[in-house]
Amino acid sequence: MTQYGLIADIGGTNARFALAPIKTFSGPDGLSLGDDELVAVKALNGADYETIGEAVKAYLAGPAKGYDTPEHAVMAIACPTDQDQITMTNHTWSFKVSELKAELGLASLKFINDYNALANSIPHLGEDGLIKIGRGEAVAGWPMAVTGPGTGLGLAGLAFGEAGPVTLETEGGHAHFAPTDEVEIGILQFLLKKHNRVSNERLISGMGLENIYEGLCSLRGQVSQKLTAADISRQALEKTDVVCEEALARFCAILGNYAGDVALTLGAKGGVYITGGIVPRFIEYFQASQFRSRFEAKARLRGFVENIPTYVVVAKQPGLLGSAAVLNHRLHAEQLALQA
Repeated sequence: MTQYGLIADIGGTNARFALAPIKTFSGPDGLSLGDDELVAVKALNGADYETIGEAVKAYLAGPAKGYDTPEHAVMAIACPTDQDQITMTNHTWSFKVSELKAELGLASLKFINDYNALANSIPHLGEDGLIKIGRGEAVAGWPMAVTGPGTGLGLAGLAFGEAGPVTLETEGGHAHFAPTDEVEIGILQFLLKKHNRVSNERLISGMGLENIYEGLCSLRGQVSQKLTAADISRQALEKTDVVCEEALARFCAILGNYAGDVALTLGAKGGVYITGGIVPRFIEYFQASQFRSRFEAKARLRGFVENIPTYVVVAKQPGLLGSAAVLNHRLHAEQLALQA
């Protein structure tokens, strides 16, 4: 009979839960997972529950009712997870992991950052979960990088060793923005009037697209309209506003510059994977954009990055799949430790 562990992907609005099979495998590379193996998948509206404990209990008593109560859990959450006390930045939930573990009667409970989960999902995504952008082939055993624009700009790496995958949680999205031409220098100068420091996230995110648009309007000497990122991308795709068109084109190009820098920094010959909810909305446009040419434009280091593949992640539940992978690798490591 299949044993299941509890997994979750918790964001500011929805808390997604599922049960993941606990597998037996002989080595660090012996884990194979797929979306179809996750059961009782359910998204709950976090606003409906005063505490995270109430949400978990509602899930276990509802969608997961027909299964044995899980003993182990891994939950991805969109905030720092390096302390026992976790306070979500975009939700009211604040709790101690140790107290939640006791409340739920779990033998083990691990919280991971949402990009940790995304990174660990990559080795288990099928072809239908990825869209390749440009050339290049992944080199087995080399690090993978996962990044992408959404509300913010996250970045994580996945490296591989004898003990299995090792996740590198970073705040690389907050590294300094580096302009590459006169227009981008002008956008930077515009943003420096509003902020004492301009990070990549200031341009590569939902607010980033809005910042690029406003900066371009300023360079043209015209007053910007109060447009959201969705408005800008829609008008760009419909070709009804030339500044919106330039803003979206710049957004894709700047993302390419940054993604190439990520590849250099992490040595990501295993591939660079673009996640987040923004790029999949205009995937055909993105494929034809300057993203890939800017990714490869690394002068003396062009030879290092030009064969690194880039993908857009379009899988429906990568956060849950990554949490399932972390759960299995953690339990496998504990099992090996007991046998040593």
